[in-house]
Amino acid sequence: MAANGDGLRQRNVNGNGTSPKFTPTEEGRKRDEMLDKHTEYEFGGPWGVVAIMTGFPILMYYLWICLVFYDGQLVHPNSVDDIKPFLLRMWGHICVDASPNVYAWKVYTGLIVYQLALAWIMPGYMQEGLPVPSLGYKTLMYKCNAVWCVYTTMITATVLHWTGIFRMTEIIDNFGHLMTVAMIYGFGVAFGMYFLTVATGNQIRMSGNFIYDVFMGACLNPRIGSVDLKMWLEVRIPWVIVFFMSVSGACKQYEQFGYVTPNMAFMCLATWLYLNACAKGEECIPQTWDMYHEKWGFLVIFWNFAGVPFSYIYSVVYMGSHDPTKYRFSTPTYVLLFGTLLTAYYIWDTSMSQKSRFKMQTQGITTYRKTFPQLPWGTLKNPTYIQTAHGNRLLTDGWWRYSRKPNYVADWVMSLTWGLVIGTATPIPYFYSVFFITVLVHRCSRDFERCALKYGKDWERYCSVVKYKFIPGIY
Repeated sequence: MAANGDGLRQRNVNGNGTSPKFTPTEEGRKRDEMLDKHTEYEFGGPWGVVAIMTGFPILMYYLWICLVFYDGQLVHPNSVDDIKPFLLRMWGHICVDASPNVYAWKVYTGLIVYQLALAWIMPGYMQEGLPVPSLGYKTLMYKCNAVWCVYTTMITATVLHWTGIFRMTEIIDNFGHLMTVAMIYGFGVAFGMYFLTVATGNQIRMSGNFIYDVFMGACLNPRIGSVDLKMWLEVRIPWVIVFFMSVSGACKQYEQFGYVTPNMAFMCLATWLYLNACAKGEECIPQTWDMYHEKWGFLVIFWNFAGVPFSYIYSVVYMGSHDPTKYRFSTPTYVLLFGTLLTAYYIWDTSMSQKSRFKMQTQGITTYRKTFPQLPWGTLKNPTYIQTAHGNRLLTDGWWRYSRKPNYVADWVMSLTWGLVIGTATPIPYFYSVFFITVLVHRCSRDFERCALKYGKDWERYCSVVKYKFIPGIY
């Protein structure tokens, strides 16, 4: 193995041109064993997770009410005497306009059942995941058929809309009702999976505190047959809803005004790009920390059932209920907006591809699934990396030579454009980008702390080579 002057190493290859299978060193196994135990609380411990589990649903309701019933303005009690009437008004909107009615149950449950059925029966690309320390470094196989499932869903929705069986405009018109049902699913599945996992004795990395363990999760890789529930939920539910919510908004605009605004078209493009990227790059997901380390608890379950689809899409909800003159831009502004989105998407897509395929290379995988679009520079040939004493390799090439999290930077810029598409009409659609940067910073602190424990001095060496956490030259 050749090493250059700054401690970076080129990829070892066997005679057939493939990388050897990853095998952790003895030191690596000891560090993995340490990391695979609960040692300290995150998210503020039990009280912190209770605050998140109660506070976030309340915040979702509040922002939705302000957006739809108060012209997008952040309302509040005008005096101490107004607190009770204000709360009663808020509660009245929830009870009437966000009740978990039969329609919402049928639509949301129908989506879940349909997506599970498609995931079960559709053909798929079988992808080997990374070795899982919790399973004695066993690798799991993942059936990647999201592309087939997503586009089958789109065709189905088109047929239902044009035949009048299910009009797309009904989705955004029933936003509040669907959001409540999604929250119920989030809470129900999170608590249900906790009790089921404990009852079957499959829990891992437990703290012993009930509510905290529900929040973080008890199981690692729950499956129904060939369907990995954690990966299924990450792709099939939230981003499908986000995309169809945008399409619903576009259909409603067309019915009301006879045209679709560039702003709504922007959101249809932005949400399609994200959904399609998750589907066409699904085989990269098994290589992520979410799959081989993060447990399946409230943190992930509620967020994918309700958080993402009903708090990231506020710009569409606003446009679906307000006159387009409130957020009309000049042509150069639209060009800049679309250009920023596509540039950020390119960096996000290719950086994710580079990292995931580098991990595949360490497993000896050198042929990759071809789905649309395959962008230039998505795969690195003979990339530089740092070989760690653990046995893992830290990529220092491609976009990853400039920043430790280039994908996060690009992802956040895309989230910002989802608010910029509204301009200054209302601050609420910017919630996504503000909340997202908070999540990313917290996620990075967790990730970097874990990497420091896992790799020790090798992590310090890596940080000396890739100096910036996010934006090159700035931070």
